[in-house]
Amino acid sequence: MKVVPTRIEGAWTVTPVQIPDERGVFLESFRRDTIAELTGHDLDVWQTNVSVSGRGTVRGVHFADVPPGQAKYVTALTGSFLDFVVDLRVGSPTFGTWESVRLDSVDRRAVLIGEGLGHAFCALEDASTVLYLCSSVYAPERERTVSPLDPALGLPIPADIEPVMSARDSGAPTLEEALAAGLLPSYGAADGAREGATDLLEQRSADLTSSRHSPQILDDSGRF
Repeated sequence: MKVVPTRIEGAWTVTPVQIPDERGVFLESFRRDTIAELTGHDLDVWQTNVSVSGRGTVRGVHFADVPPGQAKYVTALTGSFLDFVVDLRVGSPTFGTWESVRLDSVDRRAVLIGEGLGHAFCALEDASTVLYLCSSVYAPERERTVSPLDPALGLPIPADIEPVMSARDSGAPTLEEALAAGLLPSYGAADGAREGATDLLEQRSADLTSSRHSPQILDDSGRF
């Protein structure tokens, strides 16, 4: 598994090792321990989502209020996407910039997106399927969006694609409007949310290790 940081702090690409044989291909698409060791971001998965999109579908730019925010691990199960990570954290050295990664069922690459960062994608083929692993459950009152077509962002949607978008994303504010309305997360809050999640997970790991070494007592029925 090859993990590479993007130009935006808090986002990484993850390329798995694929093992082909006469039956097909096997790979580890997600390894929490390996990714946590290489990135310092321990993704505690609370919800998984799947979306199926036709060619030209554009979703995003989505993000969640921080804290607690929502980190995501995004990969393509079928088809192909142009995936975007957008730095929406006010005060970040890379605020307002983006990174694009092609996700498809050939390389089976994934993107780990930390709390406070925005996410969007454009489907390049019909019936393209994305799997998201999320660090928190869906909470509509904390969900925000910025227009993926904002000229100030300049996301490179392919010229031969006519974007198909939801009413919510079509009517989303520009980056400037979202900033003026106070909708964007701060750089410090996003970093704090990530550190807080890591501290909590370290405590959970310690508790789990302790419980493994504790005696297991059965009652008369043979149950713990």
